[in-house]
Order: sequence, then C-alpha cells, then structure tokens
Amino acid sequence: MSQSVIELESLVEVEEIAESVVDPPDLESIVTEDDIPVDNIYSAKQQRLLVEPTYTSWDANIRRLADANVGLFRSPYAPPVVPDMFLSLDVEVAEDWYAKEHRSYFIWVFGKAPEVVIEIVSNKKGGELGRKMREYARMGIWYCVVYDPQLLIQDTALQMYELRAGSYRVKETPFMEEIGLGLTLWQGTYEGKEGQWLRWCDEVGHLLLTGAEAAAQERHIAQAERQRAERLAAKLRSLGVDPDALE
Repeated sequence: MSQSVIELESLVEVEEIAESVVDPPDLESIVTEDDIPVDNIYSAKQQRLLVEPTYTSWDANIRRLADANVGLFRSPYAPPVVPDMFLSLDVEVAEDWYAKEHRSYFIWVFGKAPEVVIEIVSNKKGGELGRKMREYARMGIWYCVVYDPQLLIQDTALQMYELRAGSYRVKETPFMEEIGLGLTLWQGTYEGKEGQWLRWCDEVGHLLLTGAEAAAQERHIAQAERQRAERLAAKLRSLGVDPDALE
C-alpha cells in the first residue's frame, strides 16, 4: 500500500473519530467566511435570479431558506462546501442571525441538509462533477444541479442529478417532485442583460417570477382592466346610457 493511500486512510479515520465526539468544538474556531470575492458578474446575476423568486413568487406558506455562496458544514471537523445556490425546506433563518452558530449552514444546527444545491460552472477547476458532488452526496442532499452554460465540463447546459443509494444519478427530467419545483433554461432579459438564464418553474413550465416581473404583470393586468372599463363606458354612452349613473 502506498504512503499516500495510508495517509488518506489515516485522515479519514481521524475525521470519523472526531465526528464521534459528543461535544463539538467551539464554533469560534470555525471559519465561516473569508471575505474573498471569487465570482464573476454573470454568476452573481444568475445567483440572484435563482434566490429572489423563491421568496417573492413561491408559496408563502412554505418555510424555506434559499441563498448563494454560503458555506454548508456537515461536521464541525470537516471543511465547508460552498454551492453557488442552495434551497432548504422547513427551516428558516434564526432571529439572532449575527451569532456565529447562525452565520453559515451548519447541518447539525438546522437538523437537516438542504434539498437542492446548484452549481454554475465558469471554469474547469471547480470540481462540480467530482469533489463537490461527492461531498453533497455525503451530506444527503437530494438534488445536485449543474448548470454549464459554456459546456466546459458536460455535454449539456443543464443537468440534474438525483441522490440514489448514496450516490448521484442523472435525472432525465429537471422537475423535483418532492419539492414541487423544476428548473428550465430561459432566453430573456434580466437586470438589463439579454441571454440564457437558469430559472425555477412549475411542473408545466411556468416560470417562478421575480418581484419586478410580478409587479410588471400586475400593472399590465390593471391597465387591461382599465382599458376594458373605458371601452364598456364608451359603448354605453353610444347607446345613450350614462355609465356614471349606473354606479
């Protein structure tokens, strides 16, 4: 057996022993953020497009935590993994969100792993189909979505993987029955930039709207109602009926 294999097995044993300790270490010793900007402009916009609609347009009765670039910690002794976006159901942000134990997603604090993680590929060095995917499987995350708009590491821009028997398998359709959401590629304009975007959708493909889109839709409906009312009033006047007298 090679020295490197022995060292790797020793590290695994140390980690397993550490995880069996009842009392976790002081959280102050855990680095939850390093304040180093690493994302590009497209990824930053794409992350916002994935996070914001889950709060503005999804069922308000569903408790959820959706965020981007926040570390997921499966153990006090294991380094975090940072997805571009994640969605976790039946949890919420703590009132004291400045406290160390609430600044990141500690699985042992929330009591569960997120249901979905999304990776946005911008280079070939991120480990989205290797190291990170193995770690997400170990956390027990149901769905791992890899969005590769430049086809750098996979043959299709959007690929969803489903956890089965401890490892990820390709999911043929990008709809997640357990959470009632799907993902789709959308060509359109977001934050003034035309392009292809990854969007949440329902089972039949209707998009989960951003707050701006929902507001624009409401304005359009209100304008259509006003125009309809004006046409009706004009028709009544042409028939010799004062519409104001009917109120």
